[in-house]
Amino acid sequence: MILSGQLHSQLQNRRPLFSPFFSKNVPTPSFRLLLLPQKSFTLSSVSHSVDHPGSICWSSKPRGSKASHRRCVSENFSSSFELDRVPENISGPIQKIEGKGTVLDILKGANSILPHVVLASTVLALIFPPSFTWFTNRYYAPALGFLMFAVGVNSSEKDFIEAFNRPAAIFAGYVGQFIMKPLLGYLFGTISVTAFHLPTSLGAGIMLTSCVSGAQLSNYATFLTDPPMAPLSIVMTSLSTATAVFVTPMLSLLLIGKRLPVDVRGMVSSIMQIVVAPIAAGLLLNRFLPRICDAIRPILPPLSVFVTALCVGSPLAININAVLSPFGMTILMLIIGFHLSSFVAGYVLSGLFFHRAPDVKALQRTLSFETGMQSSLLALALANKFFQDPLVGVPPAISVVIMSLMGFSLVMLWAKKRN
Repeated sequence: MILSGQLHSQLQNRRPLFSPFFSKNVPTPSFRLLLLPQKSFTLSSVSHSVDHPGSICWSSKPRGSKASHRRCVSENFSSSFELDRVPENISGPIQKIEGKGTVLDILKGANSILPHVVLASTVLALIFPPSFTWFTNRYYAPALGFLMFAVGVNSSEKDFIEAFNRPAAIFAGYVGQFIMKPLLGYLFGTISVTAFHLPTSLGAGIMLTSCVSGAQLSNYATFLTDPPMAPLSIVMTSLSTATAVFVTPMLSLLLIGKRLPVDVRGMVSSIMQIVVAPIAAGLLLNRFLPRICDAIRPILPPLSVFVTALCVGSPLAININAVLSPFGMTILMLIIGFHLSSFVAGYVLSGLFFHRAPDVKALQRTLSFETGMQSSLLALALANKFFQDPLVGVPPAISVVIMSLMGFSLVMLWAKKRN
């Protein structure tokens, strides 16, 4: 082993070897060895020196020669030499890879404060109703349309293609959303009228709440609990939202038609304007004008949080007298029972059907969110537009708050259990 002439200058300058591969706070090597081809010498032995404590020595003998040479270096050199070794998996310059933001990144941004916003809006609406009463019923449809537009902008074909590889799970979510939950809504709506003798319009409001599509908040709840399941949740919600244009009016006619008149054509037209058109506009804008989407995407999450706060606080503030009335506590308990049974049914039944799936627990949590959380704002908008009795809008108004608080309580419980 021979020290080259270049080594002397490097010993003086102490320049780091392979500096592009190390950060500034990593100690730079003090030496660099120039290794000659393997044919030029033979390494005989390596040992610690007795004469030179703290040193490592080796003996080498050039091939074809009987003379051997002994060299010693400090052990500090050995540790420094280890730093000079380049990882085997590095074959070229290291480059920083930055991925594009996805819908999960958007949800992870400003929407992280959404649970706190929901709770704060609820408390503020109860304590000081005038803070939300200016946001009247006529603003519900445009506000919900904006939220649907944000979903469309933050979605892509790839998310749906990947999730569609699990058709059984998608079908289970659809059954929970439009079969299991309407049956529970019909049960609790009937109990409210027959057992508690509440006005028929309140029972109709519970049934109407159970007939609408899934809530976008279920996607965010799934993301917080099981991030890999978020695209599947988005597909479930999108499918129920897209077909709600026909399913919700028909379910409303089937469950409520005998009690109150239902304008099926008007509901279809309204859902087309509030849900289908904004989502389609967002998807088309994302597909054909991506630069515009990139420009507006950063401001959509905070605006969505603000709009959600208004949509949560306003129904409570406007219907504060009904909520605080003698039957207010009764309807509150019925709404809690309805959502609690929906969460439990989605979790238990999905566990029975998918007990052999490797990710059965994550799938159970996803389907529980999908079944227990629905677009109560859509039910509120339909109640205010198609039913003359204002009491029909009371159950959806309470449902907006209850399903949000219960959903995010489950998020905290399940996330803590996973950790």
